[in-house]
Amino acid sequence: RGASAPSAVKQLVGELIAAEPGSAPLSDAELARRLGDQGFRIARRTVTKYRQALRIDPFERRFAGRA
Repeated sequence: RGASAPSAVKQLVGELIAAEPGSAPLSDAELARRLGDQGFRIARRTVTKYRQALRIDPFERRFAGRA
């Protein structure tokens, strides 16, 4: 997907989290699976790294904040 793939994937991670259902935040593993469905082969730990770079809380904190 070219040299800009990491920044594109990071942007997609942010978009997927922004659009996640309020009652069911997505885990990093689920985010990796959904990115795979879009043609990006990416490890869960890479999703974690990108999510942290975007300063987005992990699944557990996002879920607790909505409960």
